[in-house]
Amino acid sequence: MPMTEQATGAHHPQPRPRNGGHQSATVEHVTGAKSLIRSLEEVGAEVVFGIPGGAILPAYDPMMDSTRVRHVLVRHEQGAGHAATGYAQATGKVGVCMATSGPGATNLVTPIADAHMDSVPLVAITGQVSSKAIGTDAFQEADIVGITMPITKHNFLVTKAEDIPRTIAEAFHIASTGRPGPVLVDIAKDALQAQTTFSWPPGTDLPGYRPVTKPHAKQIREAAKLIVAAKRPVLYVGGGVLKAGATAELKVLAELTGAPVTTTLMALGAFPDSHPLHVGMPGMHGAVTAVTALQKSDLLIALGTRFDDRVTGKLDSFAPFAKVIHADIDPAEIGKNREVDVPIVGDAREVIADLVQAVQAEYSEGHKGDYTAWWKDLNRWRETYPLGYDEPNDGTLSP
Repeated sequence: MPMTEQATGAHHPQPRPRNGGHQSATVEHVTGAKSLIRSLEEVGAEVVFGIPGGAILPAYDPMMDSTRVRHVLVRHEQGAGHAATGYAQATGKVGVCMATSGPGATNLVTPIADAHMDSVPLVAITGQVSSKAIGTDAFQEADIVGITMPITKHNFLVTKAEDIPRTIAEAFHIASTGRPGPVLVDIAKDALQAQTTFSWPPGTDLPGYRPVTKPHAKQIREAAKLIVAAKRPVLYVGGGVLKAGATAELKVLAELTGAPVTTTLMALGAFPDSHPLHVGMPGMHGAVTAVTALQKSDLLIALGTRFDDRVTGKLDSFAPFAKVIHADIDPAEIGKNREVDVPIVGDAREVIADLVQAVQAEYSEGHKGDYTAWWKDLNRWRETYPLGYDEPNDGTLSP
């Protein structure tokens, strides 16, 4: 990919912070590029996966000098995005990928969409042609902000060097809070080259962004009432439980109620497969017991899951006898695919912890569900349809 490019464009102003925040004692006089790397250091980024190219090149000198941020050179920008997603999934931190303008940025589209679908905290930083050249179809120019709008949680175009620290702080905050997701930061080359001052922390200004984490107490009480009244409940657990770090709380709730647990593909590992309450993964690639349990249940306790078509199949014939408790941090997911009896908006960890207390309160009043007949059925299905495969006699692999 050629390194030369035409400089120069239309101005897209960023909103100025209103609430200031306290400034750090030392103000550094640096380039916008150095300000970008200092911002990444301050937000705790450890690794950046990327490929250099003309528009992003100014960021590479200060990154090479950084002792806190390591760069991993990949063979293709798509690999940078997927590596950053894998890093985020494995560590729980925000993954960071970097690419140049035009083809470098467009090569990030697939991993950004992947992170969006799987709710993975990702910050993608792209170089852009100089601000005066934006909108002129300049060499290696692409409107990556417009292109990625449907597949990011939020995105930014930065044309002023002084906006870089605030934008990076906001990007990491948005990516990692509420329902996690990808955020794109597109920075014009002249903003990276300009002289500016760096101080931390910057003021942030996100007036419309207030994720609800604490669930409504009345909804929790209603959910607990349904749980103790049910005869065939199932804990239908999604990736939100892992994202919220709620695995310990889930185990407490499952063992307290004695309800079977099924974990989706995104939730594998949220509950031990070896636990007697675990009936497997649901859906078209799942275990017979898990699929049958959902179909025959009279109550779905859906936690951090989105009723994906790989799990439900034909929606109007999915779990036809079940009432639904649906807890999710993203209110847009609740009732999107399946009508809900008790909607709960909140962080899975807080929701499950509150549910444990509410169920205990029901027990202390003498209300407790009896799932003996239910477990008789579940165990029969488990014995009849165990997971397994045939070992080929000729030593070939069994896929």
